[in-house]
Amino acid sequence: MTRAARLTYGIAVIVAIVTFMVYLPALHNGFVNWDDDDYVYRNTFIHPMDTTFLRWAFFDFHAANWHPLTWISHALDYAVWGLTPFGHHLTNNILHAVNTLLVVLLVVRLLTIAQNGASDKPPLPLLNQGREPQTGYSPPILGGVAEGQGGRFLSEPGTLIAAATTGLLFGLHPLHVESVAWVSERKDLLCALFYLLSIMMYLKYAADASQGAQSNGHGIKSPFALAPGSLLSALFFFVLALMSKPMAVSLPLVLLILDWYPLGRLRSVKGSRKVITEKIPFFALSLFVSFIATLSQSSGKAIISLSSIPLPARITMSSGSLMAYLWKMILPVNLLPFYPYPGDISLMQAQYLIPVLITLLISVICMVVSQRSRIWLSVWGYYLLTSLPVLGIVQIGYQSMADRYTYLPSLGPFLLVSLAVAWLSRKLSHTMSKSAGAAAALAIIGLLSYATSLQIGIWKDSFTLWNYEIRKRPEGVPVAYYHRGNAYCDAKEYDRAIADYTTAISLKPDYFEAYTNRATVYSGKGLYDSAIGDYTRALSLDANFKIYVNRGHVYMSKGLWNDAEEDFRKAIGLNPKYEEGYNGLGMIYYLNAQYEKAYNNFSIAIELNPRNASSFVNRGYAYLRKTENVLARADFQEACRLGNQSGCEAAGRLSAF
Repeated sequence: MTRAARLTYGIAVIVAIVTFMVYLPALHNGFVNWDDDDYVYRNTFIHPMDTTFLRWAFFDFHAANWHPLTWISHALDYAVWGLTPFGHHLTNNILHAVNTLLVVLLVVRLLTIAQNGASDKPPLPLLNQGREPQTGYSPPILGGVAEGQGGRFLSEPGTLIAAATTGLLFGLHPLHVESVAWVSERKDLLCALFYLLSIMMYLKYAADASQGAQSNGHGIKSPFALAPGSLLSALFFFVLALMSKPMAVSLPLVLLILDWYPLGRLRSVKGSRKVITEKIPFFALSLFVSFIATLSQSSGKAIISLSSIPLPARITMSSGSLMAYLWKMILPVNLLPFYPYPGDISLMQAQYLIPVLITLLISVICMVVSQRSRIWLSVWGYYLLTSLPVLGIVQIGYQSMADRYTYLPSLGPFLLVSLAVAWLSRKLSHTMSKSAGAAAALAIIGLLSYATSLQIGIWKDSFTLWNYEIRKRPEGVPVAYYHRGNAYCDAKEYDRAIADYTTAISLKPDYFEAYTNRATVYSGKGLYDSAIGDYTRALSLDANFKIYVNRGHVYMSKGLWNDAEEDFRKAIGLNPKYEEGYNGLGMIYYLNAQYEKAYNNFSIAIELNPRNASSFVNRGYAYLRKTENVLARADFQEACRLGNQSGCEAAGRLSAF
């Protein structure tokens, strides 16, 4: 390894370690009741790593998502740490530190390509690709960065300064806390890891292809003929990124941007044809995963219809989000877990018109200056394309934006800032000026680290998270009250839970989840009529199979067997794969001494979800009624293995005989 390589890797490791250290407070955080329950601590599917789990991970749309590699990651954490939050947060921290290291290495590689060229053509300066370099020439915008000889725009220290700065901004910026301190956003970290690795392997392929074309003197017929390892590795990492989070679908377009600049592979019709042809597998995978992601979101009714939010409003809001993200990169204050969608969006309002105009203006300026400085359009295009999947054109849920959506897109703006820092470091030739510049840089790093540590604290637990959201949004956010109500419910503070659910309903009268959960609390308090009323209201808003099952159990508690059976059958009719519908029917038959029918329904429930311990407990008691004690004990033992205390106790009683 050369001295330059050792220095590059050393700086990358140092930046990664600094990032990991700043995120150490996250290791003391717990889980939060926003997706962490569905993803981890109430997700029985991730418990044993077996074929049932793998089949579920790849072919089920749990929590309205398809990201099998993310599920595998959570299952591995559970196998090692159980439900101890420390270990799950540790994995996130390590992944973020590794991503930061890759960012440093990638920026060094990109800047090296930009100044040395990746083909047999003469290299062009970073900020003046419109004409050949001249001796003593200094590029017009960040000219002080240029070496001025042979088109070099950065010295070796300047390249490392730019790379380290990009890495520090990426690693320490408070905007990225949500992706790291929130266990459920493991998908962001995994997706970014493989996304960055795919780009790095593609850059290697492009360099190898260029050298091969130069040595052969003619074009390469197949993109896999010369450097199959590099291109196939890029494709492999792309598949892993897609399996972590479908947001990675933007990668093929990003690779085309890199082909345009800094790789310079799009110079001729013949060259362009080859460059596009080699991307066909990438585009095919993007289209396939986009289709799968749409199916998964549709299965959970997460996609908001155009009748609820019209397309013009979505496009308008997307421009606002793009500008808001840029502003938060500059001034990361008032970062919120949930940004609610505004009620009235119109271009006639200045607050929505101005971001649209600024977005168009930046786009036009970048296209105009691209004749001289391609980096601006390249970075702006990267920012737009990586943000596009989450800008809300296809609206998922009722959030207008989210800090986590900036995890990969922020790399473009951070790179430009870092080049400016490298330029300033070049300008500060006087020793005292350099000291002042270094002090200012350390101060900024310190401020970012402090802001990040404060933001990490917001994700400490569910109460801290939602109290913060409520405090920051005094006008009231239904989602915040709903989730805080869930936290109160878990803490058995039922009256406070009811109060929060009621507030959420008052803010959003069609909030069927709030009706459902308030009904559950009413049922637990023995207020069955109030529970039935809320479940019925929820069903009028959304005929959800889970609500039918819940109401069926309340009918059972009141001894209304026929009404209960009808609800369980309706649930099964809506979703024949929902095991709790069969469990409910089995209980009806069991309580009416129809043990064979009870056994059959409990068996169907187990077949549909062999991780549901209560199904084994129920069938165990059905076996007892059939005097099949050995089979009953086996079911109780399986329930115990799955963590059900009632199963353990029942198995123990049978073993005593």
